Amino acid sequence: MAKAHESWRVLPHLDIEELGENLWRVQGSLEGMALKRVMTIARQQDEKLVIHSGIALEEAAMKRIDDWGEVGTIIVPNGYHRLDAPAFKQRYPEARVICPRGARKKVAEVVPVDGVYEDFVGDDTVRLQTLGGVKEAEGVMVVTSADGATLVFNDVLFNMPHGKGLAGFIFRYLTQSTGGPRVSRVVRWFVMRDRALLRHSFERLADTPDLKRIIVSHHRMITDDPAGTLRKVAATL
Repeated sequence: MAKAHESWRVLPHLDIEELGENLWRVQGSLEGMALKRVMTIARQQDEKLVIHSGIALEEAAMKRIDDWGEVGTIIVPNGYHRLDAPAFKQRYPEARVICPRGARKKVAEVVPVDGVYEDFVGDDTVRLQTLGGVKEAEGVMVVTSADGATLVFNDVLFNMPHGKGLAGFIFRYLTQSTGGPRVSRVVRWFVMRDRALLRHSFERLADTPDLKRIIVSHHRMITDDPAGTLRKVAATL
């Protein structure tokens, strides 16, 4: 696991994508890895922002975010997505740091934790749910926008294309993380504890009314039949 950044350290990233009037997404890089990471930003009804899996961005991009509202919540979605969590807390000291209950100990090693997913004060636009079958180590953020609902997953759901070279070989054949929407071998071995409960969580979330898209924390969104895709992944468990 990479050491968490104590200062604001910008790695290469793409431009912020506006997905809705209260929803944004940006993809960034990791040092020495082919794996791409994704930050999601959502705005609640009180105009406060929720940062999911924060990525330190260039100042111009951060200025855009600050113009959208005050950062009220920093979500560290599991015990491994904590690279920029300390830097975000330093930049936004009044924001509450929230993580899944099962990840609290590991997240607290690098940043003070104010609460778990059940403590998050949701509203009609942004809610947090814990997933079954993963010992409360991961959850999902549900965002409602004018065009429909968005599910924001973390490592429990991948949508990564096949790559090249040694890294591509490892992700495709060893971790089995690439080739379309899937639960990777890493999650099956080290995170999933009850496949039936996780399957039920996926199936329940697939019934989310007016489901428009699924955002995952690495690589591509799922926009083509997101509900059907989630049911197909559930069927593999």
